Amino acid sequence: MSTTDKSAWFKSSYSDSEGANCIEVAMRPGVVHIRDSKDTRIQPLAVAPEAWAAFVGRIVPSCPAI
Repeated sequence: MSTTDKSAWFKSSYSDSEGANCIEVAMRPGVVHIRDSKDTRIQPLAVAPEAWAAFVGRIVPSCPAI
């Protein structure tokens, strides 16, 4: 089961309404949780905020750092 509150999870506005091929993200102090939106029972991946910012910066160069 996830260690983050259900309301803390969000996904991109570019995700389709069917929920296919989407990830959800929950930001917490010192950690960013990432999970598959199709199976939220799986333990989420936890990464440092700096790693998430670097990842997002590489895929969306115009996105400001987190």
